[in-house]
Amino acid sequence: MVVTIEKNKRVKNGSIYYDKTRKKWRCAFYIYKEETFEEIRKTKSFNTESEANDFLIGLQYRKGNDLYIKYNGIPLNKLMRENTERKLEANLIGERTYGRILKTIKQIEKNPTSTKDIYDITSIELQSYFNTLKNYSDSTIKKIMEQFSQAFTLAMNKGYITKNPMFDVIKPKSVKEKKIVRALTIEEQQILTNYLMSIPIENEPYKVAYLIEMYLGLRIGETLALRNTDINLYRNLISVNKTLTRDRNDKVIMGKATKTYAGVREVPIPMFIRNEIIKQMVVAEKNKDKQLFLNTNGEYVRPTIANDRLRNLLKKIGIEGISSHSLRHTYGTRCIEAGMRAVALQRLMGHTDISVTLNTYTSVFNKYKEAELEKVNNYYINNEIISSDDKLVLDEHNSELNHSRLMARIIDKLNEEEKLERE
Repeated sequence: MVVTIEKNKRVKNGSIYYDKTRKKWRCAFYIYKEETFEEIRKTKSFNTESEANDFLIGLQYRKGNDLYIKYNGIPLNKLMRENTERKLEANLIGERTYGRILKTIKQIEKNPTSTKDIYDITSIELQSYFNTLKNYSDSTIKKIMEQFSQAFTLAMNKGYITKNPMFDVIKPKSVKEKKIVRALTIEEQQILTNYLMSIPIENEPYKVAYLIEMYLGLRIGETLALRNTDINLYRNLISVNKTLTRDRNDKVIMGKATKTYAGVREVPIPMFIRNEIIKQMVVAEKNKDKQLFLNTNGEYVRPTIANDRLRNLLKKIGIEGISSHSLRHTYGTRCIEAGMRAVALQRLMGHTDISVTLNTYTSVFNKYKEAELEKVNNYYINNEIISSDDKLVLDEHNSELNHSRLMARIIDKLNEEEKLERE
């Protein structure tokens, strides 16, 4: 095949050109082969000239090209991009994480500091920039600062700089109101369940997805990744072992694993939605790979599409402030209300650590702490550790009710003991 070159721009140890046939920008570069002591020419395709140029510049830093670095300097954003490329090549991050980091770097590049030479950037400049981020969420601020920290740490390790300007920089606190994911109330859950159970799959293609989220606690990406082969009707279990994700170009793809290592799990199917799942399995028999859910084009369902459709559905039946993640949160809430232990819920939800479960459902656990304390109090009495009178005092104390009556009872008891001592 003859490649027509529209533009050719030489850079040290490589070149960038436009391939009209493929309609892609291509970067020609060289890698050193230790076995034969020679440099091998390779090419890589990119959608834009800028991406190709960033790759080639990053390659010079990676190869430790001292002359290139000496005469061109090291812009901070180029170092950030080079570090991200290295992680992807080393399989330390996946395609989706790679795409997310690039979005963060693009956001950073809106600030002039990002294009300055790393030698010239001061702590004062960095702190001034970070302080402008207070209107973003704490999560966004953290992601941005991580890129700065990693870039300057890499520069220190490579010997590009002798002092890390991030050393005395502090993270600002976000002023943005935190978004709270609420669970459906019992009444709302009844309304939504009745509605979903009453309409056919043809009218609502994701109805079973919503039921699975709400009654098995799966994440939306895990739900939309299910295949018929993941459902064991004999054991009445759904095997969760993968999730939908996105590649570097934001295209929805099938991930090779769940969101976290703890996400791989088996979840029991409630009997009352078993028939609905079977109906969806019948529909999926015609789908590629027997995928449980596909869009009208036969492709993977983008989670945002399913979420938007749910919002419209909920609006129709008079429920607001609920997203698809709220359905999973509803499952966790009902499990706690039913008396399930946190460690069991952790495994069903696929949380990496039990602290995630406890922190996520703090308010729900607090709501039921009095009932749990009642069990402890009864245990004390049954084993004659305390008397029933003492239990009454404990009850009033733990519930934080009738505080004045409790204090009066304590004072009376102290007065009575004092009177006995005097006698």
